[in-house]
Amino acid sequence: MKTIYTKEEFSQFVDEVEREQGYRRAIGFGICRVDLGQKNPNKVLQATYPVINWKENYGTLAVFVKALQESGASIDFSQSELVYSITPTFIEAVLKKFTPFIAEAKGDKHKNIQVVDKLKNRPDLHLFRLVFIFEDAPLKSVEATYLKLYALSQRKADLRSLNLDGAFGVLHNVAWSGNKPYELDWLRDNEIELKIFNMYPNIDAVDKFPRFLQHVIPDDNIRILDSSKVRMGARLAPGTTIMPGASYINFNAGTTGASMVEGRISSSAIVGDGSDIGGGASILGVLSGTNGNPISIGKNTLLGANSVCGIPLGDGCIIDAGLAILEGTKITISEEELAKLREINPDLPNKRVFKGRELAGINGAHFRQNSETGQIVAFRSKREVKLNQELH
Repeated sequence: MKTIYTKEEFSQFVDEVEREQGYRRAIGFGICRVDLGQKNPNKVLQATYPVINWKENYGTLAVFVKALQESGASIDFSQSELVYSITPTFIEAVLKKFTPFIAEAKGDKHKNIQVVDKLKNRPDLHLFRLVFIFEDAPLKSVEATYLKLYALSQRKADLRSLNLDGAFGVLHNVAWSGNKPYELDWLRDNEIELKIFNMYPNIDAVDKFPRFLQHVIPDDNIRILDSSKVRMGARLAPGTTIMPGASYINFNAGTTGASMVEGRISSSAIVGDGSDIGGGASILGVLSGTNGNPISIGKNTLLGANSVCGIPLGDGCIIDAGLAILEGTKITISEEELAKLREINPDLPNKRVFKGRELAGINGAHFRQNSETGQIVAFRSKREVKLNQELH
């Protein structure tokens, strides 16, 4: 078990490990604490990562790989993901290689070293796992699924950039009480005793996914007024406000800039900087009416209260309250307004009646329903939608 004493030795060590035959850099890796089933201790209900590494910290990756090998583990780099139990031998091997950096491992510096150091002599070490993702492939384990969800929610990976196939099959439907997951079968088996002795947990939700705030510390200028409104795996940009009521952000969905959210951002939907999703408004997800086409909303766009957006929109658009703009919706544009819209959308066809899908990605359009004829029309938006900066 090799000890490294200088930073120069460390750099040389990393180079040697990376040159070994078959070695492969992981896309993501980290050490997590797992919650195991109360009835089935082989079932992983949740994985909590104090630190994740995503396309970064390759020196630490080399250390972890070599420490695993020195503790007797074999590593098949051809696999898409790997999960290992943490052992005292692994911890000792890691810290020996990090000797030149241990004194500096405080605050924001060398967080991976801090994680390993805090695992020394823990009686619950069996609850900790080292996880590698070598290929962005369909998911096989709870631990790797959570690693990808962390990458999305911590803004280390872009929305829609990761393969999340298999996540629903891997994750277990559990009862959440705060940050603690309970097996539903265990609750059923122990219901009488738990209730008689007033030990039945306060169940906040039953779901496969935890809440965003159970795992992620948001930026100072992000506001989430109800923790149940944001699922783990959502991505919130600084300046985003999630109001209570009808708001909701699913996993693999979210905002790319300061936005006001009072409506629903479904899975794979993305909202641009300065946009406002009005009370009860809904952006359809890939499984709810868009034929599998994910929806993006551009910058400074407004979805009015209780409106429905089923097509991608560009910048500066408005959908009036209560209006549904779907792929098959017939939308009429007058000759005069079409000319204005073509000034900023030069590829817009020269016609009067469009289906919603033909206007996908349009900029500067205001959608409204004619109160006399019921006809849905679009015209050039007369204002740029801006958020109240005092509120963000």
